[in-house]
Amino acid sequence: MEQQGLLRAGQAAWRLSLEEVRRRFPAMSPDETPVEAIDAAVENAVRSNRTAPRHAAKIRGDHDLNPEMGPPDSLREAAVLVPLVDRPEELTVIFTQRTATLSSHAGQISFPGGRMEPEDDGPEDTALRETAEEIGLERGRIEIVGRLDTYVTRTGFRVTPVVGVVTPPFILTPDPTEVAEVFEVPLSFILDPSNPQRHSREFLGKPRWFYAFPYPQRYIWGATAGMLVNLRDVLGAAAREAGEGGASSGPL
Repeated sequence: MEQQGLLRAGQAAWRLSLEEVRRRFPAMSPDETPVEAIDAAVENAVRSNRTAPRHAAKIRGDHDLNPEMGPPDSLREAAVLVPLVDRPEELTVIFTQRTATLSSHAGQISFPGGRMEPEDDGPEDTALRETAEEIGLERGRIEIVGRLDTYVTRTGFRVTPVVGVVTPPFILTPDPTEVAEVFEVPLSFILDPSNPQRHSREFLGKPRWFYAFPYPQRYIWGATAGMLVNLRDVLGAAAREAGEGGASSGPL
């Protein structure tokens, strides 16, 4: 994998250690609300524009910046892996660039993942299976540390982002029919207060707003950028603590 210039783009003041990341993803306690109840409560809250119940995970999606866009009537389950690589210099995030020949989201930057199959044993199993299929990263190299909030897409998917730590060394073998390229971005770039940006494009005659993380020669936007905003929210306190005493910046 090409790594030239990768770590120079990171902001030292916003670098986190692996242990700091782990502390932001506490294990679920046995008495928390069951997943099925959380899903129902969250979906009802989104459809009625209410705040989700206290023990429910927040639901995010394309509607975050476009309140008039409600979720589709029917949602299909999916999961993605948010892979954090434990590099000696700092943690990085793995992304894929989809091939230009795919029927949907061609050429876009995304996390490895896909729709949940009946034989999958939950979102974590889906994310690990899809990651192995798409980029050849075997599950034995990945430590699952937690989940981000559910993300609902305009295309009708309810996506569970699963956060995992990847331990080098590893060799990737991308599926050439799906993945044009695999690359890494420093986690400190994602946590830098100058990110994310809010951009817009016209969709069906109306402006559609979305988050974007412009990276040198890359443009990370849409659902992937929305999940990165969630990752920033989760790691924000740890990043602020790590940045104390460094360069002053605005809040995450």
